[in-house]
Amino acid sequence: MAALFQKFTMKTSVFLLLLAAFTCGLARGDENAAEELQVETLVKPETCLILSKMGDTLQIHYTGKLMDGKVIDSSLSRDPLVVELGKRTVIAGLEQSLVGVCEGQKIKATIPSHLAYGKKGYPPTIPGDAALEFEVEVISVTQQTPWQKMVNDVFPLVCLALVPTLLGLVGLYLYKKASAQKPSKKKAKDKKIKKK
Repeated sequence: MAALFQKFTMKTSVFLLLLAAFTCGLARGDENAAEELQVETLVKPETCLILSKMGDTLQIHYTGKLMDGKVIDSSLSRDPLVVELGKRTVIAGLEQSLVGVCEGQKIKATIPSHLAYGKKGYPPTIPGDAALEFEVEVISVTQQTPWQKMVNDVFPLVCLALVPTLLGLVGLYLYKKASAQKPSKKKAKDKKIKKK
């Protein structure tokens, strides 16, 4: 009976120890878990004819800041930034916040570090694990044309299929060329003698 009790207590202790370790791991994960992307509309035009979607091209003015308010970049003194959604020309969080906006709309996006520059940051301006805040004004939204959609979506797949096909054809040609019997010198002499 004592052995059974000791065995039961040992199993219970191991279980409780594993449970505690797992719980501590989850708690630590919650401390380091990045918050989600937050998008707040500051100004929305009265009429919104076109909502942006992946593949569209936007012209924007933006001001990017650290959470303490320090400005890290701004396009206000330059031409508007051209962003083609889905091409990863800007950080992931900013691109995601630009889906579903209208021309003339102003938004404020709070971007967690994993959707910005991550653990490494962008020294010396942006420290590692830094959340960012962007105020963005959408100057224009240009929808993707059917031709652009085909070029962006279909053309890469066609090229991907053509490469192995072309390599296969080249391989087949080389195989047939190598496998073809070459006339021997003796046979060539025999044919010359027969012709005379």
